[in-house]
Amino acid sequence: MALIIFFVIFVFEICFSIYCIRIKSYEDKKKRIIRISAFVIFMCLLLISAMEWHARWYAFSAYLLIRAVFGTIWLVHGKKSTIAFKRSIVIKRFITLMCSFFLTLTPALLFPQYDQIPVTGTYGVATNVYTYTDSSRAEIYSDSEQYRRLTVQYWYPENAKGIFPLIVFSHGAFGVRSSNLSLYRELASNGYIVCSIDHTYQCFFTTDTDGKTTRMNSDYMKEVVAENAHTHKKQSYEYYQKWMGIRTADINFVIDFVLAEADQKDADQVYKLVNKEKIGVIGHSLGGSAALGIGRIRNDVSAVMALESPYLYDITAVENDQFVWNEEKYTIPVLNMYSDSSWSHLTDWTQYKENAEMLLDTNVDVHNVYLQGAGHLTLTDLGLTSPILTRILNGQDTTMDTRYYLMKINQIALEFFNYYLKEHDTLELQEIY
Repeated sequence: MALIIFFVIFVFEICFSIYCIRIKSYEDKKKRIIRISAFVIFMCLLLISAMEWHARWYAFSAYLLIRAVFGTIWLVHGKKSTIAFKRSIVIKRFITLMCSFFLTLTPALLFPQYDQIPVTGTYGVATNVYTYTDSSRAEIYSDSEQYRRLTVQYWYPENAKGIFPLIVFSHGAFGVRSSNLSLYRELASNGYIVCSIDHTYQCFFTTDTDGKTTRMNSDYMKEVVAENAHTHKKQSYEYYQKWMGIRTADINFVIDFVLAEADQKDADQVYKLVNKEKIGVIGHSLGGSAALGIGRIRNDVSAVMALESPYLYDITAVENDQFVWNEEKYTIPVLNMYSDSSWSHLTDWTQYKENAEMLLDTNVDVHNVYLQGAGHLTLTDLGLTSPILTRILNGQDTTMDTRYYLMKINQIALEFFNYYLKEHDTLELQEIY
């Protein structure tokens, strides 16, 4: 919609500028009427729901409003321009105007309106947000001697009876808890309790239940940008240890908190719906590495799904400029999913050594899936919320529509967890889709 609006404005303004040049007049009165009309038309589009009111439109609507107000004032006072007509002034005004429109439309261009992927389950989907405090851990990213606080969001079957498997999600290095919303909704509609964690200071931003927003820690951001497992293995190992320590502790705390709440008679409804015997963990990128680590740590986790994630938790040291790995077999059923971003590099990238070995693993509970034509961030909902950013950050375009990949992820995840958490009879996953 934003692109259409910009195109319409561009065509109209260039035609109007040509008209002004031909008649050698600035046509100030007509311009003011057009400004007022533009704001009225925009508001009508919102009122009839042709467009969804969203933060993406704040700057553009404010700009239209300001232009309309000043246009109205000018019409009321009836002032006339005393500037002599010059073609160069018309051209400069056109360029300035188009730059202003482009800047105010940028949020809507980067984050266009889109339709949610429909769910396939029979349950309605409810959601709740909570902020927990882990009084056993000090917040290392803050000097205020506070305990670590985590904001989580649940998606779960609405008005349902019985108990359902719990799935905990950990976002990527620069992600947020809503990064894979379409997957959460799909699982919840099919009878799962999904809990997604905002890893405070390791997510782009998080807003707790008190309304306080906490943004990403700058030192953490520098670490992620500087990390290079090819040239600085010792530094990378130190980062991995730090990040995995924080992430796995966050996931552990949340799971323990949920299980404790599930035993309380006066607990909120979402906790009462949890089947404590059926727990799964999912993560994307760095979050997937933490999820894989949880599979090593906890005995009550029944299945792990990693969206393009190396086994960072299993790196135990660096010797002779090589990573030393935990050689024990990974005993938890696991699904490793890859895109073009890593699939051809699994044997080249040293931090993916265990992933490469798992491609040859004959264990029936080890599953590897490659989505051809997808990029790293195509495995998240960013492809829906910002196709342009996804294309830029992936460094490639997808060969299929983003919605196809997300629906395929939903389908594969549902089949995987149905088999291991709900004991369905069959699991038929291909290696390449």
